[in-house]
Amino acid sequence: MADNEQKALQAIAEAKEKLNSSKGLFGLFGNGGNKVEEAIECYCRAGNMFKIAKKWQQAGSAFCEAAKLHEKTRSYHDIATNFVEASNCYKQVDPNEAVSCLLKAIDIYTEKGNLTMAARQHQSIAEIFENEANDLHRAVQHYEKAADYFKCQESSSSANECMIKVAQYAAQSEDYDKAITIYESVAASYLGSAAKHSAKEIFFRASLCHLNVDSLNAHHALNKYVQQYPVFQDSREFKFVKTLLEHLEELNIDGYTAAVKDYDRISRLDQWSKTMLSRIKKQNDDDLDLR
Repeated sequence: MADNEQKALQAIAEAKEKLNSSKGLFGLFGNGGNKVEEAIECYCRAGNMFKIAKKWQQAGSAFCEAAKLHEKTRSYHDIATNFVEASNCYKQVDPNEAVSCLLKAIDIYTEKGNLTMAARQHQSIAEIFENEANDLHRAVQHYEKAADYFKCQESSSSANECMIKVAQYAAQSEDYDKAITIYESVAASYLGSAAKHSAKEIFFRASLCHLNVDSLNAHHALNKYVQQYPVFQDSREFKFVKTLLEHLEELNIDGYTAAVKDYDRISRLDQWSKTMLSRIKKQNDDDLDLR
């Protein structure tokens, strides 16, 4: 590792030497541009050596220097690419700096009309806020921006992937109406595509949100979903929600709890679903106490 770090430092020293020479005698004879390109190669080499040595801060800095030098060559694709590389390194140690680099890349991709790449970087920023920075509000903002850009490029699959994340966090923050609207929109999109089978999971998630609103809401929603997607009625998910609804209408919390345990034993519930189901149970437990 130390050897790779030393190679990286040597590459940076070489880059600086080339840049200094480009300002002097070589620059007078039109060789300055070549020296800048050679310096860029040195910084990229340094970045890769730092990565191998797991010196993430220094690696990010090296790729940033390469990006800045590319501004002189007006190679906009390379500028953005190096900022993305820098972000991948900074993400290991400095999420805020990682986001800053991606925003610079987004500006370039947007200006040049490459909205697909801009969307991917917004998605990457959302994932940084989601996983490294623990800022779900800003994560949602960037998932929404990514979805908008993907939609502009008619990448409905990628847009839906981002909006499902938005719905997930809307439900977690108890904005069930927003979550339901998104889930139903995504499900409708799936019904008209090759991903039709995926609608089942989305209808299930929307149903759990409806149950958190109230039982009558959920009852009407289930009828609507079956009309839109008849095979949903034969799914394990539909029968599970239907069973839960029956227990809730009968104020049978023990039956509700047993149904959740039985379902989880056969089809493992993810953490989001468990959270929604726990809230439903607590809400109905509270209703029973009031009676």
